[in-house]
Amino acid sequence: MARMKNIFLPLTCCLLLAGVSVKAQTAKEVVTKAENNIRGLSSVMEMSIQTIRPTWTRTMELKSWSKGETYSLMIITAPAKDAGTVFLKRVKEIWNWVPSIERVVKLPPSMMAQSWMGTDLTNDDLVKASSRIDDYTHTMKGDSMIAGRKCWKIEMIPLPQAAVVWSKVEMWIDQKDYLELCIAFYDEDGKRVNLLQCSDIKTIGGRVMPCKMEMIPLEKKGQKTVITYKSAVFNQPISDDFFTTENMKKVK
Repeated sequence: MARMKNIFLPLTCCLLLAGVSVKAQTAKEVVTKAENNIRGLSSVMEMSIQTIRPTWTRTMELKSWSKGETYSLMIITAPAKDAGTVFLKRVKEIWNWVPSIERVVKLPPSMMAQSWMGTDLTNDDLVKASSRIDDYTHTMKGDSMIAGRKCWKIEMIPLPQAAVVWSKVEMWIDQKDYLELCIAFYDEDGKRVNLLQCSDIKTIGGRVMPCKMEMIPLEKKGQKTVITYKSAVFNQPISDDFFTTENMKKVK
């Protein structure tokens, strides 16, 4: 009987370990859950974006609509001189409506790395033209603690054919609620240049999420851009027809 127990004990351990292995999440699955947590099937959000410089500060108010990874539209509502400016993403195309000149302009890929409206965000950061899920390979790099939360550290390297801004992205994702708490961005020389820090975790629109994000350019002292989410509604139906260049001129 003792021999039988000795035989079955290693077998049982192997089966348990196999079960753990089957249930283990890949880095890509973790990133996907984190992205879906922020985005939902659709979202409508109101936010402010504060550009902070050593000698001045500027605040913009925005409203945004999104549907999955494919569509997003956002309009600046304040200050008055920028109000009515609209940005639209349809699949991989980015469009800009400028009411002062009454023109819809398609942004070329070369502009994705440029600053958005004078902030520390790029055009790509704001509209997420590059998919963190499909445009990168994902690798687990261990665990870290951020703001008292245990996080996965995930390294993301762009695929050869991906038209992305960054040469590498590192993400720290909370292991409990799948919150993106910190993201580091590397330039084409492999140097870390920007750090996105997320905080003020609370329930908004029925979801737990960071409501404050600070984009910090690491080589520019006293400079950062702060995004604050004020309201959010998730998973309400939005027609694909909402995300058109014609609607850019009419959306309020």
